[in-house]
Amino acid sequence: MHLKGKVWKFGNDIDTDAIIPARYLNTSDPKELAKHVMEDADKDFPSKMQAGDIIVAGKNFGCGSSREHAPIALKAAGINAVIARSFARIFYRNAFNIGLPIFESTDASEHIQEGDAIEIDAGNGTVKNLSAGKEYSAKPIPPFMRELISAGGLIEWTKNKMKGAA
Repeated sequence: MHLKGKVWKFGNDIDTDAIIPARYLNTSDPKELAKHVMEDADKDFPSKMQAGDIIVAGKNFGCGSSREHAPIALKAAGINAVIARSFARIFYRNAFNIGLPIFESTDASEHIQEGDAIEIDAGNGTVKNLSAGKEYSAKPIPPFMRELISAGGLIEWTKNKMKGAA
């Protein structure tokens, strides 16, 4: 799985309220959530970003509440992947459960700049900065987790497995 996109850069400790503010949690409609993604971190983000873009952030991305709305909003907005120095554990699991590719990389987090074009090889964890001509390593996504992403998340993966068993 190869992912390409333009980078939007965020700092450390981006919590789930910054990803999708609690005031919008009166809906679970992914399209409605997408309209407000990251707006408490950057009020103009929903209008600036485009489908296929990639977020690069610092440490502890997705901390705070354990709500699944955060990775759902990112995916529904069209974010192709998130690279961070580290992720809050519950966000990490929720991201894979809904099929959002995420990658841990200290070097990529520190050196990739907003606006850079990057390409990620999910299988081997290679992050290429096409703008700067540099390459970084991220933790590769294990095969089972890649299956979850390809299927669209845990629910879709389970449905596919159940169809195959019938």
